[in-house]
Amino acid sequence: MRWFFIYMAANWLLACQPTEQTPNVLIILVDDLGWNDLGYMGSTFYETPHIDALSEQSFRFTDAYSSGSVCSPSRAALMTGRHPVSLRITDWIPGQDPRDRPLLGPQDLNELPLEEVTLAEVFAEANYRTMFSGKWHLGDEGYFPEQQGFEVNKGGHHRGSPPGGYYVPYKNPMLSDGPEGEYLTDRLTDEMLQFIGEGQGAPFFTCLSFYNVHTPIQPNLDFIAHFEDKANRLALADTLTKREGEGLTVLVQYNAEYASMVKAVDENVGRIVKHLKEQGLYDRTTIIFTSDNGGLSTLDASWSRMPPTAVTPLRAGKGWLYEGGIRVPLLIKPANMAGAATTIDAPVIGHDLMPTLLSMAGIELPSTAPIEGVDLSPLLEGQEIERETLWWHYPHYHGSGWKPGAAIRQGDWKLIEFYEDPRVELYDLSEDLSEQTDLSLKMPERTRELLDKLHELQAAAGAESPRPND
Repeated sequence: MRWFFIYMAANWLLACQPTEQTPNVLIILVDDLGWNDLGYMGSTFYETPHIDALSEQSFRFTDAYSSGSVCSPSRAALMTGRHPVSLRITDWIPGQDPRDRPLLGPQDLNELPLEEVTLAEVFAEANYRTMFSGKWHLGDEGYFPEQQGFEVNKGGHHRGSPPGGYYVPYKNPMLSDGPEGEYLTDRLTDEMLQFIGEGQGAPFFTCLSFYNVHTPIQPNLDFIAHFEDKANRLALADTLTKREGEGLTVLVQYNAEYASMVKAVDENVGRIVKHLKEQGLYDRTTIIFTSDNGGLSTLDASWSRMPPTAVTPLRAGKGWLYEGGIRVPLLIKPANMAGAATTIDAPVIGHDLMPTLLSMAGIELPSTAPIEGVDLSPLLEGQEIERETLWWHYPHYHGSGWKPGAAIRQGDWKLIEFYEDPRVELYDLSEDLSEQTDLSLKMPERTRELLDKLHELQAAAGAESPRPND
């Protein structure tokens, strides 16, 4: 009898072990990358041949959104599958929080609570090796990636931008300095590829979270001369701008330094794909490529510098709940992909990625995790998903000129509610992607329907509103 129990236990342990068919998972998250900052999305100034090639082997989402218009909320949502409001992280950490404006924003959290269930924790439970490389921005010491399920953390800490810039010295407490002239984006990729190589075939879940293309806008020295020459030949200028409330929006992609930073991301994506193919891992690896929010195309007009990119025809940019601030590029390249990739125009959002990745890996959602995202894998099979609305809540001021508000999308209809100067705007995105024609007065019933739905969703999630600054 004793040998029988030993036999049964051994078989149970073997059943729990990953197999050669277990998919690897790699998330490539770019900071502040705009919806059309890529060649396959329409950019003619920036050059992204490697990402464009990946798009030809992936499902390309045209109507993908970040969960927030700034980084910390969207990153927290991606890691947990939950809406930023449910996580009580609705602003970048620690936020601007001005005390001299008509409204005072709610006091949200400055870290992702440890009791939240993260993607890394679930994959680790499924015997995956886990590694985080790059920008974290979800809490200070005690709340770093290694406390949230990642076995290895290279470069992830509380800061939202690289404290030492993109060349050594990095001044990063979680990343030692390399040789003089080393570029941060190259180094983060090196760390991730080394981690993959050390696994001896064990399945991995990795998140490569580039600090590019976040400020400081610092040229990549390998590519800057090329883009300066290209900008001169195309006679590009930064003078094509438009006012957006208290903000100023750039309308043309003109910045050679920014272009060189986009190019550096693309080169490293090419390195990753090449490495995976050489190691026989490419077909076994699911790759997600996306951005944490819209491009930095709008800044408060009082700033002394111009925004570095443009996301035209979308309106505004990072920080705003117009399309420019929340619509992002998204590629999903499944492991063991069969058939041709295609373009998908269904609206999807960042907190959909957790249930999607777990479903694609054949891992059940933990019963203790109140997931609010939707599994997108049916879309990859030509089916539909059941969801009526997407919504956003940003009750804070932002350096882009944004004032507190919220938004909802239902079908092609998009409503934005502004709190300081109480008003709503309604747009039909199928006819007006640039959100130029406000239909709220012409369509009061539709406006009221969407506004009521937004308020219903906010109440159910426990959304906190700004209060008057008396």
